[in-house]
Amino acid sequence: MSTLLLFLPSRTRLRALGQAASEPAPALREYDWALTPDGRQIDSEGRSAAAALPAADSVIAVVAESDISWRRLELPRAGRQMRAALAGKLEESLLDDPEALHFAVEPDAVGGDTAWVAALSRTWLAEHLAHLDAAHVFIERVAPLAWPDELPRGHFFEAGGDAVSLRWSHAEGVATLPLQGGLARQLFPPDLVHAAQWTATPGVATAAERWLGTTVSVQTPAQRALAVIANTWELRQFDLAPRARGMRALRFVSRDLMRKPWQPVRWGVAALVVVQLLGLNLWAWLQNREVAERRAAVTATLTSAFPQVRAILDAPIQMQKQLDLLRISAGSIGEQDLEALLGAAASAWPADRPPADALAFEPGRLTLPAQGWSPAQIDNFRAQLQSAGWQLDASEGKLTVGRAATQGRR
Repeated sequence: MSTLLLFLPSRTRLRALGQAASEPAPALREYDWALTPDGRQIDSEGRSAAAALPAADSVIAVVAESDISWRRLELPRAGRQMRAALAGKLEESLLDDPEALHFAVEPDAVGGDTAWVAALSRTWLAEHLAHLDAAHVFIERVAPLAWPDELPRGHFFEAGGDAVSLRWSHAEGVATLPLQGGLARQLFPPDLVHAAQWTATPGVATAAERWLGTTVSVQTPAQRALAVIANTWELRQFDLAPRARGMRALRFVSRDLMRKPWQPVRWGVAALVVVQLLGLNLWAWLQNREVAERRAAVTATLTSAFPQVRAILDAPIQMQKQLDLLRISAGSIGEQDLEALLGAAASAWPADRPPADALAFEPGRLTLPAQGWSPAQIDNFRAQLQSAGWQLDASEGKLTVGRAATQGRR
């Protein structure tokens, strides 16, 4: 599943003399991006406007470390009012107005837990999300590039000019340290250096190894950002949480199902479908075999009882025809004959009815006029016929006697 890593540009900072850096107009805003087909390697990268970003199965917006501050505290038991409760609890430790900030709680943390809380500009993040949404770039998740973790990590990068800075993330938070001076050196004793993971951008890798005294892994910003795919942090919470509806919601669900944690479920569903298909095919084969065996048995009965029949087209019909011929040659009366129908009608004839003055016959059907018959007489006639296995159809001034359909033909 392809993933587009979208790097949100850093928030505008104040410069000297209190003047803010100019912010590009939304129509001219561009984003750095990296596209990975499998979450392990970068296929392509570049810089494009929102409308020109490459298509991908999933889009993750990446926030730079400089735009996030981290606080560790005991979460209030506030339920749906968690955001307001966090604003009140963090008010004294924040430099900005809490209403202008957006908060995100550590994954799987609940009220009463001691957990990390990320704080960043709400207006800045909401503006970028709205701009991307308007360009039909639907952000599935917003993730930090560095976060507090039990495994300490250090990343060296260019800080402007010839300066080199260190981004340090560990169990106690995330910090950016300049390498000039002796403060940063004192924070990293040899045992900590060997316990941490160290990376550096290609341009400062040599300087980082010389300062650190050990080797570092070279990573471009795009390669470093691959770690956010497996990271469970979601900064898009509370009022900025994605609201998916219709096909967009279905697409989010399908993307979640394609993630690695759902791989056993996908394999199980695929195996179940395969087993069901095999079972249905086996059942159909058995049914077809049973039908073929029954047809062969009927055909064998026909050929053994009537050897003169050579061409078998429809064994049941041919067998009935041969039986009718035997009955006729023996002078026996069949159910379709006039004698049998007259006998059935005579046995059920109402005692208060005179003999019929007319009748019509066709094989299997005897038709009598219904003039002068009362409904009671017709019902009595029908009941008597039904008890003997015959049926009566009274319609259009006629009474038609025939063999009941449930009896079939012998």
